[in-house]
Amino acid sequence: MTSVSSATSSTTGTATTSSTASSSSGTSVTTSGTSTTTSVDWDSLIASAVNAKLAAATTISTKITANEAKIAAYQTLQTNLSTLSSGLSSLATAVVNSLATNVFATRAATLSSTGDVSASSALSMSVKNGAATGDHTLTISQIATAHKVMSATQSSATDALGTSGTISLGLAGGSSAAISITSSMSLQDVVDAVNAQSATTNVEASIVQVSSGSYRMVLTATQDAADIQYSSTSGDDVLNKLGFTDSSGSFANVLQTSQPAEFTLDGIAMTRDTNDISDVLTGVTFNLLQATPSGSAINISIGTDTSQITSALQTFVTNYNAYRDAVIAQQATNSDGTASDGAVLFGDSTMRDITSRLEAALNTTVGGLSMSAIGLSFNEKNELELDTSTLSSILSTNLSGVTKLLSAQTTTSSSQLSVVNTGTSPQSFTLDLAVDSSGNLTGASVNGDASLFTVSGTTIIGASGTAYAGMAFTYSGTTSQSISVTSTTGIASQIYQIANSTSSTSGSLQTMISGLQSRDSDLQQKVDDITAAAATYKSQLQTQYANYQAAIASADNTLTYLKALLNASSSN
Repeated sequence: MTSVSSATSSTTGTATTSSTASSSSGTSVTTSGTSTTTSVDWDSLIASAVNAKLAAATTISTKITANEAKIAAYQTLQTNLSTLSSGLSSLATAVVNSLATNVFATRAATLSSTGDVSASSALSMSVKNGAATGDHTLTISQIATAHKVMSATQSSATDALGTSGTISLGLAGGSSAAISITSSMSLQDVVDAVNAQSATTNVEASIVQVSSGSYRMVLTATQDAADIQYSSTSGDDVLNKLGFTDSSGSFANVLQTSQPAEFTLDGIAMTRDTNDISDVLTGVTFNLLQATPSGSAINISIGTDTSQITSALQTFVTNYNAYRDAVIAQQATNSDGTASDGAVLFGDSTMRDITSRLEAALNTTVGGLSMSAIGLSFNEKNELELDTSTLSSILSTNLSGVTKLLSAQTTTSSSQLSVVNTGTSPQSFTLDLAVDSSGNLTGASVNGDASLFTVSGTTIIGASGTAYAGMAFTYSGTTSQSISVTSTTGIASQIYQIANSTSSTSGSLQTMISGLQSRDSDLQQKVDDITAAAATYKSQLQTQYANYQAAIASADNTLTYLKALLNASSSN
């Protein structure tokens, strides 16, 4: 832009005009020659006008930032509650379809002995979840052994044997395979040929080096209590040539005879063809290691693995305190009593409601027991703690009471209706069962509503999406009847339901999160609209002020021209 300064002076009979012009940055105009001086900063004018338009967007963006902080806080609570519910799933019910996930179904076996025997030397065992608890006494007369025979001494494991023929090899009562031996084959080659068929024959071969230049081949049955059987089907009798059999065809060098396991459990004598026995007690596998001496016995006690309950409760304490810490952070105040900057959910009703419900569940009394009975308490910092000594004591004296205090349990008024699964939200109701003339179960309903349960054979399952989801029963009756179903909900079950429902994708926290996210989306659109409008406005102002600048420049040029005319007239 151009800055112009002009001055005119007058004396008697004489007129004098002088002018000066200077060029500037193009951002201001200064005019003198009268009593008025004007300076215009177009960029500042534009920036001021546009910023006035953007002020509303800045205010809205501040709201968005505040909402995002709330969303993050809600999501932290949601994550903590989800972790809390996951950790409680194994404590929430006492009967579940998947016993592997339920601590009340976990089992541990304790071994002791009577007489001159080491229990751990004579027996090892494993117990699956859900196996029947109880005490048993076991004596072992003999363990099962596999048949094992040996050849005569051979001078080399790698030289050709010079014998050829085909043998049929296998175990008594099992499959056999034909094995061909050629004269160029060595002892090692024969071993390899036998082992190539071991999946069919259940016979394995090996070589034992007795001393330098002394080798023996050994055939071993891979199954106990079954004799190795063979026959020569063509050519040389190869096993006889190798010294496995005598002239009568019997094995000449028997290292171990085959025999079944013989044992007595709780006074009942039994025999098995293996030492790994899993068909005597459901869910229990015995591995017999050695016979027990006369007058001695192994004492077996199968019970709930209470260490798993302790571990689950310790996890609960950790997860509950993590949620509690997140809530406390949202209740923090400044020294003047106002909410601290980070407490974006200060006074939030949703958070307060969830916390109150969890605290109420913790203070539940079931069957005369409360959380203090199992060692749960709050310390001086209001943190949840677990006294494992107290818990251990009550688990050894009142396991059923602890189970009822913590988990959800369901019973029925008829022995013909068995509970398969209590579910995590158990109900008490009357189940009306319909059976046809053939004694087949055809329907199950509650208050006349047959859509609440599905029936498959003798199994009754709570329909998904209903209050009975997760509940399951089996019916052994053959007539229609109404059966009362009674459920109790323990501390762990209640907290699980609260934490699971509030942290779910349809829970109260997600409702708040989704509402804020939707609000932010609307607010961001307003910000975008305001920003776009401000950009348009700025462009308009730039055009308008450019026109002003052009007009001033034109006027400046005219003024310069007029001054030049005046100066020319004065000089004439």
